[in-house]
Amino acid sequence: MTKRFSLPQLVVSAKLTTFAQTAFAAAIAINIWVNPSLAGDPFRNREPHQIGDQTEAAFKAIFQQGNYPAADRYLQQALSKEPNEPLAYAMQASLAYGNKDWAKLDTYSQKTLETAQKLIPSDPLRGNLYTAVGHFLEGAVVITREGTVNGVPQALSRLRQVYEYLDKAEAISANDPELNLIKGYMDLLLAVNLPFANPDQAIRRLEQNAAPGYLVDRGIALAYRDLKKYPQALDYANLAIKTTSDNPEIYYLKAQILKQLGQKEKSQQIIQEAIANFDKALAKKSQLPGDLVKQIERERRSAVSLKNP
Repeated sequence: MTKRFSLPQLVVSAKLTTFAQTAFAAAIAINIWVNPSLAGDPFRNREPHQIGDQTEAAFKAIFQQGNYPAADRYLQQALSKEPNEPLAYAMQASLAYGNKDWAKLDTYSQKTLETAQKLIPSDPLRGNLYTAVGHFLEGAVVITREGTVNGVPQALSRLRQVYEYLDKAEAISANDPELNLIKGYMDLLLAVNLPFANPDQAIRRLEQNAAPGYLVDRGIALAYRDLKKYPQALDYANLAIKTTSDNPEIYYLKAQILKQLGQKEKSQQIIQEAIANFDKALAKKSQLPGDLVKQIERERRSAVSLKNP
């Protein structure tokens, strides 16, 4: 998969920070819906893989409810009761990233990689998959610590390892929904952030083989937003809202899309709808990280400034 990084170094340098910051969070966003009949596995209808109850509850808290404090409580229990689940450490790394706690980001990125490698003998599909995620997280650590200029060579090396282990997982089960969700997000974000790339293949991967459906819809909405295809982005955001209507982050995403669409079409009605969705997100601001709340508030003020006096 090293051919993915054959673009000129300057192009990669210019885009890598955006990719790392965005895809980092997306790459570990891999659970939303809990089905106890599948032995803690929300992805597969057949041959389920066991995921710890506390880790699964943390997934639900973040991706179904958008409730970060609850997720943190579940993850603290997961680290004690489910110490061999790499996804628990990946989630902790995500929270550390959101809180700008770089020491914890480094620690939990390493733990993700270590536990994933230990999982390979007993569960090679998920072991290789989360080894890829671990390398990706460590690439984010490098960018955060070293900056774009100094960190690019190391980060590129990590990204090559990401796809090396994703390929190993794909060789085991090419149609696995968990694998295709993570790989689809990564491919899509590469396609959005790097020139000469076509996102259509990544979108097809998500639509055809990834699960759960909410995160498929959310990922495609994000991609179309970044591609400035706002009507398509809005369609997928609305699909996501149908299945996770309690999650304030979904309304934030819809508000962003509506704001850009309203500016493009010079529509005060659409701008007002964007403000209403910012308000829906902020109605549950106690569930969200403080920095995210501040960002939503800034974007809401910007939307209000677009209204006619």
